[in-house]
Amino acid sequence: MCPNCRAFITTSDKVCPYCDTPVGPRAVDRRQSAEISVGFIPHARFVTVLILTINFGLYAATALFSMQNGGASFMDIDGRTLLLFGAKYNEFIAAGQWWRLITAGFLHGGLFHILMNSWVLFDLGAQVEELYGARRLIVIYFLATVFGFMVSTWWSPALSIGASAGIFGLLGAMIALGMRSGTVIGAAIRSLYIRWAVYGLLIGLLPFFRIDNAAHIGGLIAGFVTGFVAGTPLPRRSVQEKLWGIAALACIVMTAFAFLQMFLFFGVASRF
Repeated sequence: MCPNCRAFITTSDKVCPYCDTPVGPRAVDRRQSAEISVGFIPHARFVTVLILTINFGLYAATALFSMQNGGASFMDIDGRTLLLFGAKYNEFIAAGQWWRLITAGFLHGGLFHILMNSWVLFDLGAQVEELYGARRLIVIYFLATVFGFMVSTWWSPALSIGASAGIFGLLGAMIALGMRSGTVIGAAIRSLYIRWAVYGLLIGLLPFFRIDNAAHIGGLIAGFVTGFVAGTPLPRRSVQEKLWGIAALACIVMTAFAFLQMFLFFGVASRF
């Protein structure tokens, strides 16, 4: 992407063919989120894989705890277990457990639930991380998760969990990228991810899936706004990039603190 006019150009262009601006190294070559596994998984990106790893680790922990305490199987997690591990629950959030707005985004209610979310996150997260960079991805995903479950708390008293609020935030960020571009390719990107978002929201209307569409809508809005404000990465030494680095670090610290609060709550509540 040209740093001046933001038009999409080829990787071999040294000068933008649209505005004649000299083009430096590609943003993807400047970023810290390099491809992993020596090319065996060329699509994978570090932060995306890290989020997936946390999700699967927590699913294994909740499944084992559920089965040890009378749960049916590894396929489904009971509500009490999800509550202990930090699910969104309005009464507890109103009592001051705000950290559930974060931890709920890393929990899943069943094997099918986590597999479907992971499939989408693996593809979509890698695309967002490649275009926006690791720092912006962290901020987008964090804000989309928190705002998504805030909207869910306002909309419904039901227990809610899942990575889909953050995933819809990534969809919103890709829609924002297409809108900022102003090119034919940008319009195609915008159209593609708007369709993804619409399909996801329509599936959420099916009653037998018990999907939290309020969290999806909240995540989509937060992701779009954050992505539109963020734009694509600039040179790493710029002031703007340093600020995004600080914002990403703040999101990581807040997430770590939320997990600490979850473990403290689990240690107390699981005794009863």
